[in-house]
Amino acid sequence: MRDMSIDKMLEIASTSLDDTLKIGSRVGRKLKGGEVIELVGDVGAGKTVFVRGLVQGFGSNDVVASPTFTISRVYHGDETDIHHFDFYRLHEPGIIRAELAEVIEDEHVVVAIEWSDIVEDVLPEDRLTVSIQATDENTRSFKFVFGPQHTHLCEGLAEERQ
Repeated sequence: MRDMSIDKMLEIASTSLDDTLKIGSRVGRKLKGGEVIELVGDVGAGKTVFVRGLVQGFGSNDVVASPTFTISRVYHGDETDIHHFDFYRLHEPGIIRAELAEVIEDEHVVVAIEWSDIVEDVLPEDRLTVSIQATDENTRSFKFVFGPQHTHLCEGLAEERQ
């Protein structure tokens, strides 16, 4: 269970698909490796769009697609990779739980996870949780909850949007 007493929170709004990409890109530029990003939101909220921006900001030219049917995808950077997991269709994590635990321990990997409830026990307490809620067809509300090891990802994020 996550100890929320160590966490900080930031809320910002996205007014378009392009805005969501920019938010993801701003976070992606700050990735170093070793970060775990949990993405929470309904189907169509914009989780994969956020990851697309994250990968672009990270500097990868890889094409981002939802891993809903493949469970995971890897996007390559110069020295660090982003592993993108989507557990939407899984009822039992099985061996993927062990793979996820191994990847989380690798300091040269960034992990982004959609539909993480099924592997909650594997996730580190200190992570960045990005909750995305559609407020209408084009507008999204982003809530970033982060622990001390992930503060750098959100520093200046609200100011950069001005």
